[in-house]
Amino acid sequence: MAAKKAPQNVAPRASAGSASGGVADDEMASRLASGAVFGEEERFDRIFRPSTLEEFVGQDKHKDNLRVYVEAARRRQEPLDHILLCGPPGLGKTTLAHILAKEMGVELFVTSGPAVEHKGVLTGLLTRVARADILFIDEIHRLSATVEEALYPALEDFRIDVMMGDGAYAESIQLDIKPFTLVGATTRTGLLTKPLQERFGVTLRLDFYPVADLERIVARSASLLEIECDRDGARALAERSRGTPRIANRLVRRVRDFAQVEGTGVIDRKIVDLSCDRLGIDSGGLDEMDRRLLFILIDHYDGGPVGVETIAAALAEPRDTIEDVYEPYLLQQGFLGRTPRGRVATKKAYAHLGAPLPQKPPSDQGSLF
Repeated sequence: MAAKKAPQNVAPRASAGSASGGVADDEMASRLASGAVFGEEERFDRIFRPSTLEEFVGQDKHKDNLRVYVEAARRRQEPLDHILLCGPPGLGKTTLAHILAKEMGVELFVTSGPAVEHKGVLTGLLTRVARADILFIDEIHRLSATVEEALYPALEDFRIDVMMGDGAYAESIQLDIKPFTLVGATTRTGLLTKPLQERFGVTLRLDFYPVADLERIVARSASLLEIECDRDGARALAERSRGTPRIANRLVRRVRDFAQVEGTGVIDRKIVDLSCDRLGIDSGGLDEMDRRLLFILIDHYDGGPVGVETIAAALAEPRDTIEDVYEPYLLQQGFLGRTPRGRVATKKAYAHLGAPLPQKPPSDQGSLF
């Protein structure tokens, strides 16, 4: 396949705060320790974004498999199979889509589920793509049912049905489109319909990054920002990044400010500790709201169990925000537990916050024997 340049064609996209819809997204987008994009962060994402699979740090298993798929497609001079990228925000789904287009030497068309409001928008996108080009749909689970159904024949048979005329004179015309690759990204796999999932030939679930990989990402980002970062400083930042490259890059930018104004111009562990203390990020990556939630469980309710509605009322936050923004990381790291009776603080939460474990009252129930 003759290689050609891979410029990014950007179709309308939803705002960064509407990644998954609702009040929870606005809250997520305003948190320093969130994987969502907000403010001018897209500009910095482009600066930090690797351009090849070799430069991409982490996700080694998926990266090796993608390298095979790309090479095989290029040798056969065929488009890639449709690819679904799943995982929490900030792990590199959009970055991988850009890399795939560059590795294949094709154009990338970028849009998001909420932006494809009707079949006309979808038709306009699909008629623009050339052979083997990549259409990237972020938050693909938010496609409307009508648009999703119109997408099925495009994925399987590379055609799309268009209605011409009105009323009794309306007729359906089939338009052939060039064979292309759909790369879909979703933060909520459970909201994808089964028919849509089955039309992807490759499904990749991106995992949170280990500290060692984040340390390499921090060092690379600091180099791109032209600030020195020693190994201890990179590791300290990696430990606070919640397994998410986007959070790591955000912290690098903030700590750079402190290093240049209140430090020696070098990102080291001392300036990282100072910066993160001022920003409210502790050694485990928990921010002020994470700690407030855990302290409410521990101080007010002896560690739980407590219903989510009670927690939401105590924090003055909607229930959706508690479940979608605050709880996932606490659950994943073992600070919080879910039981049929409600949420409970774990021993790890007590140890992290330096709180004494509650003393269980003696049981009045006698022995059966």
